[in-house]
Amino acid sequence: MWGALINYWQYTGDDSYQPTVIEALKHQIGPDMNYNPPNQSKNMGVDDQDFWGFAAMEAVEAGIPDVDEADFPSWLALAQAVWNFQVPLWETATCGGGFRWQVYSFNAGYNLKNTVSNGGFFQLSARLARYTGNQTYADWADKVYTWMEESLLFQVQDSHLYIWDNTDANGNCTEVEHYVWSYNYGINLMGCAMMYNMTNGDPKWKARVDSIIDGAAFLFFPAEYGGNIMTEMLCEDQKNCNNDQSSFKAYLSRWMAVTTLLAPYTHDIVMPKLQASAQAAARQCIGGDNGRQCGRQWYSSAWDGTKGVGQQMCALAVIGATQITSDMAPLTAATGGTSKSDPGAGLDAPHNPEDEFKKNPITTADRAGAAILTIAIIGSIVGLSFWIVL
Repeated sequence: MWGALINYWQYTGDDSYQPTVIEALKHQIGPDMNYNPPNQSKNMGVDDQDFWGFAAMEAVEAGIPDVDEADFPSWLALAQAVWNFQVPLWETATCGGGFRWQVYSFNAGYNLKNTVSNGGFFQLSARLARYTGNQTYADWADKVYTWMEESLLFQVQDSHLYIWDNTDANGNCTEVEHYVWSYNYGINLMGCAMMYNMTNGDPKWKARVDSIIDGAAFLFFPAEYGGNIMTEMLCEDQKNCNNDQSSFKAYLSRWMAVTTLLAPYTHDIVMPKLQASAQAAARQCIGGDNGRQCGRQWYSSAWDGTKGVGQQMCALAVIGATQITSDMAPLTAATGGTSKSDPGAGLDAPHNPEDEFKKNPITTADRAGAAILTIAIIGSIVGLSFWIVL
């Protein structure tokens, strides 16, 4: 969400939401300054923390100034602290490597090694590598992506790349759940594009970019709808997308757009799909009592009767993506980025749950702050729906 609002500012020049974005990114850092706050630490997933790290990197790459407060970390240091917290979570005892979905073993899903958690760490590594030029981040990016490629999570069928959702570490990752979601393609595409750009077009990373774009085009821009309109194929037709799934197209939209800046040769492949999807999304934003609620089924000429934050996010993201220009390319430390690096950020954060909860007990203020932020999120999305349909 907060990354989407930073992108919105870049696309439009409208900075009215920036104070809310900055307050949100500040509020959730937690006492260890790694986006694992007490109000979330008991159920923190690796992917949850990654998305906060992405938002911090959006601020870094967009050139948003670091917060000028004593003892407050830079945006870059926050992303580095997330990375440092997650490195020890890499597990080789099962499946030859990989990150589990959950941080703590008492959480449901701890047995799974899924694409979003591994792809999330991969993308964060790639972005840190490109911004800082630090080879350690680049080495980890290649290590994690290679593990995914060699696992059952990535399979080529009929010449198209299928990126499956998860595999079970309890069975040593010998079986895979055959679900494909658009955000799993987006999260890996962004990382590959970052590495392609950082390595000045290394053929290995170009091949990886190309295979993801081809797979995404085949699966999420189906020929039956003209081949250029994005569809969350597993749930849209059945109208059973949950809240998370309703937002997935937003991530693919945003990261496809950025890919055209990092790997310019992809522009003529990607942009027609984003433009057609944006036009289709706008036609869905006519629902609800105010006539501005967006549905999911962009391929339909009539509002599909659904509405929610996820639908608004997706429409905002894909319409905004068509406004991207070359001067919006993510900054690096060598191209104008100013956020200060702290490679050791967060290294002393506890990983044992007993130590974590003893050090950082949940307070009433933590719960209240989380509730306030939830309200702010909804308010921001509703406000942005006015822009979507103009």
